[in-house]
Amino acid sequence: MIDRTKQEIVDDIEKLLETKVNPSVQAHGGIVKYIDFDTTTGALRLQMSGACSGCAGSTQTLKYGVENMMKHYVPEINLVIGEDDPNFNDPYYKND
Repeated sequence: MIDRTKQEIVDDIEKLLETKVNPSVQAHGGIVKYIDFDTTTGALRLQMSGACSGCAGSTQTLKYGVENMMKHYVPEINLVIGEDDPNFNDPYYKND
């Protein structure tokens, strides 16, 4: 296997987020953002934002959807870690 630079890997990750992950989660008011990729451990850190932040189902989405897809298309990824958005703003919450 040819070694790729971190930037090449990150470009692939961001393209997958844009074209495959976010169109699905945006239908439910969420968004998944890239935070960092550790080339030593293969750990990818993503931020769960919008309706995904704090959602009980986001763990399942992350592990069984996003992580499997990322590992399939980006073989350098060994683990995906999700973090809730510290500036969480539920787009469905209405303050009446």
